[in-house]
Amino acid sequence: MKKDKTNLTGAHIREKRRALAQGRWKRRASAIAWYGLLAEVFFLPLSPGAATVALLVGIAGTALRFYVDKDFHFRHLRFDVPAVLFVAISALSVLSSPDRGFSFYNYYNLVGVYVLTYLLIGQNVREPWQMKSILRMACAAAVIVLLYGYYQFLFGIDISSMKWVDGDAFPELRKRVFSTWENPNILAGYLDILICLAFGLFMKCRNRERRILLGAFMLAAAACLAMTYARGACLVIAVILAGYGALRDRRVLAACVVVIALLFAVDPMLYERIASVFTKVDTSTEMRLAFWESTVAMIQDHPFLGIGWGAYWMVYPEYDFYLQGANVLIVHAHNIYLNYMAEIGIPGAVAFFWFFFGTMVMALRTHFPEMPVRKLRGAFRWERLWTDWEESDILAGLSQGIGLAVLSVALNGLTDDLLFNIPSSMLLWMIAALAGVLSCMSPQKTAAEKTAGGNEFLARFRATAVQNAKEAKDKVQGKVEEKVHGMLYRETPVEPVGAAKAASDSKSAETTAESSAPEPVKTADAPEASEAPQKPLDPMDELAEEVRKALEQRKQEEEAAEAEAAAKETAAAPKGEVEAETPASEPEQEGADTAGSAEDAASPEPDRPEQTELTEEKAETAGKPEDGETAEKKAEEKAEEKKKAKEADSHEENERDIKGDH
Repeated sequence: MKKDKTNLTGAHIREKRRALAQGRWKRRASAIAWYGLLAEVFFLPLSPGAATVALLVGIAGTALRFYVDKDFHFRHLRFDVPAVLFVAISALSVLSSPDRGFSFYNYYNLVGVYVLTYLLIGQNVREPWQMKSILRMACAAAVIVLLYGYYQFLFGIDISSMKWVDGDAFPELRKRVFSTWENPNILAGYLDILICLAFGLFMKCRNRERRILLGAFMLAAAACLAMTYARGACLVIAVILAGYGALRDRRVLAACVVVIALLFAVDPMLYERIASVFTKVDTSTEMRLAFWESTVAMIQDHPFLGIGWGAYWMVYPEYDFYLQGANVLIVHAHNIYLNYMAEIGIPGAVAFFWFFFGTMVMALRTHFPEMPVRKLRGAFRWERLWTDWEESDILAGLSQGIGLAVLSVALNGLTDDLLFNIPSSMLLWMIAALAGVLSCMSPQKTAAEKTAGGNEFLARFRATAVQNAKEAKDKVQGKVEEKVHGMLYRETPVEPVGAAKAASDSKSAETTAESSAPEPVKTADAPEASEAPQKPLDPMDELAEEVRKALEQRKQEEEAAEAEAAAKETAAAPKGEVEAETPASEPEQEGADTAGSAEDAASPEPDRPEQTELTEEKAETAGKPEDGETAEKKAEEKAEEKKKAKEADSHEENERDIKGDH
């Protein structure tokens, strides 16, 4: 038995150690995946190589988390099906490429990165607080991008040799900022996304300090956008914000007009650059039209699987109607819609834009209930703008901002292929995954669409709302009670008047000797004790004063009612209780006749001394108001008197019956 007990104890210890080790590995895997995700968010606009390394680390942590944590299950997002169709059809398009080896290499490197980014975000972000951390990392990276863009504009970088601007049409324009991105147009697309995200947060934010910061960030991003001189991106963000203002809030429209006028006044070259879209035709416009014509021809010749993933630069010379053999490498069609249809065919493009526009509509339709606003009390600190930011405002603002950001990519895609840039595509798949996560967290969905994340957020929202409401109620109630307590229990007590004074006099009279004379009772007209003049009360003091007066009046009414009830009971007492008859005296001699004995029985005796004293005492205290304790004592005494009177009456009747028998 001892050996079996030892074996059981050893097995229990081993099981416990195994559970502890598994818990440690769960935490490690979760930390690896989470910090890899945050690193990718931070390095994506700064260093694509570092972002890719962080992505691989996060995916390794996610895989380890699936292996060691049995409670961590794969989560399906709303638009997983079109994403899978896009990946599958893109893989099939490799078969139609002129160089299958290159297309396959390009496919698994690019599409693999996009899919892994989507999985990393979609599987690891499950709590609202994680959105706040992701937003913090994205803001830190965006600030660095903006500062570097300002540096380029102020100190100058000659990019005329990079062929980003037509020197014949704009000879004065020799510098365009591109910051950490490869191209001013790519930077402009990124800034459009930033402005849309900040605008969504701004519209859903209910705190003045945060709105000021978000507004300043949008102005800084708009200034950097103007430094890129990207006509398409500038027009896109103006159309989005002006359209929102026209449909939702006219103040947004007015702010857009003011900002645009200010930018044009500061930099007249920006106005000429934007106006050239409608007045001039430079080489970039001519080339775009030629590219689109060639791309349409490619789509007509390869409608189903396209020309192959990433094979546009290889096939374009066959459809070159503009350059005619010039030694220029054309890598995309400057239009995302035509480019996808040409490379992966119409079915693949349909799957991608199903995923693309479905994400946009889903994000714009996702709503979150508003939580009570937590005011920033005490000394102002910048970190409290993050820590005290309501989760419902962050989630609702991010959802709306993501929808507008995808719309900006869609509009920019009419004149440029932003998704050809790898970090831009990774950013698109990242915000698409965030939109899917936000949809899962939203509590306003049908029963079939609700997930654990949405139910948890709804429960957390209700608990937070109830707690905030309770705290506010307790705080107000405590303040009122404190004021009322201060009014009722002052240092200089107020002398009792009226019925309250009469009750106290009655109680003191009962405790003294019966022969002592009662103190005179003050009438209700007696003046109250004078109080020192006070300064004007604030609304809370007035409320406390009204409550105090109401309590005093109610107390006086109750005491007066008790005194009146006691007086009525005393006045309504039967006469036999006050002046009880005494039994007839017995005859002196036995054998007296019946008439004589009846006469003697009928003749009343003098009142008993005890009853006489009680009657006098009642007469003295008949007009006095009584408090609760005095009334109870009087009621007990009356009950005893009634009992004694009944016993005396029954005794008299028995004696009469006996005499009658004799």
